Amino acid sequence: MNQELLVAGGGIGGLAAALAARRAGWEARVLEQAPAFSEFGAGIQLGPNVVRILREWGLLAGELQQQAYMPQCLRVRDGVDGGELAMLPLAGMEERYGAPYLTVHRNDLHVALLDAVRAGGVRLHTGRRVAHLAEQPDAVRVKAAGGPDVEAEAVVLADGLWSEVRSVVAPDGAPHRTGHLAYRGLVWQADLPPPLRSREVTVWLAPRMHLVTYPVRGGDVLNTVCLVEGEVRGDPRSWNQLAVRSELDAALGPVCTGVREHLAAVPEWRLWALHDRAPVASAEWLARGRVALLGDAAHPMLPYLAQGAGMAIEDARELQRVLAVADDRIVDVPTAFRRYALNRWQRVARVQARSRRNATIFHADGPLRVSRNVALRTLGGRLLDQPWLYGGK
Repeated sequence: MNQELLVAGGGIGGLAAALAARRAGWEARVLEQAPAFSEFGAGIQLGPNVVRILREWGLLAGELQQQAYMPQCLRVRDGVDGGELAMLPLAGMEERYGAPYLTVHRNDLHVALLDAVRAGGVRLHTGRRVAHLAEQPDAVRVKAAGGPDVEAEAVVLADGLWSEVRSVVAPDGAPHRTGHLAYRGLVWQADLPPPLRSREVTVWLAPRMHLVTYPVRGGDVLNTVCLVEGEVRGDPRSWNQLAVRSELDAALGPVCTGVREHLAAVPEWRLWALHDRAPVASAEWLARGRVALLGDAAHPMLPYLAQGAGMAIEDARELQRVLAVADDRIVDVPTAFRRYALNRWQRVARVQARSRRNATIFHADGPLRVSRNVALRTLGGRLLDQPWLYGGK
């Protein structure tokens, strides 16, 4: 009888973990607390480090291949005067790193993963919130609301930033608020005036804010994300609140006409209050015994390096490697999970730290802003490229 991995959470990271387990020869079961498997609409940037994995898994075919978009370049502008600071062509990513740079709608990637795990025989359950874990010598008993207890040889917690059972591995309390807010919106390119239509990833940097736009849905839709500093009313755990446009305008400060035109073109905004944890300090914070953490449950990161979903997918690929040799005879699950944690913690900690640093650099004012702009104008694409990230495992 095959061993089973139980995954808490049916988002991108959880489904990727289940798919990885099946590819490693394990049975897999996913418990999702929501009443249905779904993702709210937003864009995701996928660097070559992530696209290589999706290609290996056969996901870049069919519908997802049609929906993913390959931007022409990454262009950075000053958000105050609108001038170009730097540009990185993206067409050469395949040659340099073995895969292209893609942008996708979050739901399109989620659907592709969901179809793949269904085709692979993963058992999927909705309305099941994991509330308690009890590790036994050769299994983990999982107590989940909405159904009977479940046992599995291994458990992966991929239930997000606000995971209630993360503390069995990493008892560091609740995530902390950052004072940064992400306003997200989508607009059909056909509805935009020609000067606002885009085939590239564009970033505007201004004091205490920045704006990012890029195409998704095969280029037909422009994803727009404006990150500002402030606090949010309502449930801080919600990442899909309906936003008030006047509050976004009030948080902007002095920005150029191009930024304001892009913001004015978005018909509806959703709001997400960013929360964070310190970078992972050691392997012990990613796995313990037969329980491992993955994605935001393990290493939440600010979106200033566009690698949140990417690191979750990388986690899943490493999980596939260790599960493939874990037979509980020669290599047991705790040993395999220890190897997973050792192979992942330094990389994800580095991405977390870089994301935090970018938050300061992107929103800089005064002398730091001047120095940043000089560096971007001088070094251009060399400063934007990330060989350590895109070429890493």
